Amino acid sequence: MDAGNMGTDESPMNRKTGRRKLVRDRRDNVDVMPTKKTAARKSTSRRTNSMPTASARPDRTDFTVPGLKVADGHKLAALLQERLNSLIDLALTLKHVHWNVVGPHFIAVHEMIDPHVVEVRDMIDETAERIATLGVSPKGTPGALVAGRTWDDYSLGRATTNEHLGALDVVYDGLLADHRAAVDAAGEIDPMTEDMLIGQTRQLELFHWFIRAHLEAVSGELSSGDATKETTAARRASKAARKAG
Repeated sequence: MDAGNMGTDESPMNRKTGRRKLVRDRRDNVDVMPTKKTAARKSTSRRTNSMPTASARPDRTDFTVPGLKVADGHKLAALLQERLNSLIDLALTLKHVHWNVVGPHFIAVHEMIDPHVVEVRDMIDETAERIATLGVSPKGTPGALVAGRTWDDYSLGRATTNEHLGALDVVYDGLLADHRAAVDAAGEIDPMTEDMLIGQTRQLELFHWFIRAHLEAVSGELSSGDATKETTAARRASKAARKAG
């Protein structure tokens, strides 16, 4: 071996081995060192995970409409949420009747219902937007409706026109009583909300008259009588129709 090359370790074998080690080191560095894209993904992931969930966010603001106390605005919103639940349920019930009514006068009742469904849906939108205006998040999901309502599902499935009209008479009787109570409660706090509920009640009472006109005898009596249950009213209305026929 040449004395001048001693200690330098520059033999062909050593140079080749050194290149292999350098390549391995570079590969190892690639695995260890994050790229810009990897870092961005990790950064984005951290930002996403740090966002609050929907359940952790407040469902009301710390303000309401001008001229009202915040507590009063939120109290009105709670009152309207109950009305919103009732109106959503009513719209679904009316479509259910629309699809399941059969027998004599089918087309008259079938087509009478749909225009009123449109009116009720407008009431739903109006009520929900008033709740939001008052500073509270309106709840319109199926789960919120089921959790917030105090009544059972509509009792009838496929049934005659008279049976459904008798049952709907009971539905509207209860809904309108609650709407009028809400009018009185809102009137003590906010005339704007009271005015909205008065207009809705007027439309609902008009359709209730349409229902009762089918059940009313010339003597002025309702074929469903004073029934307070949907099934009882349906049975009485059906019996009266058979008797009259």
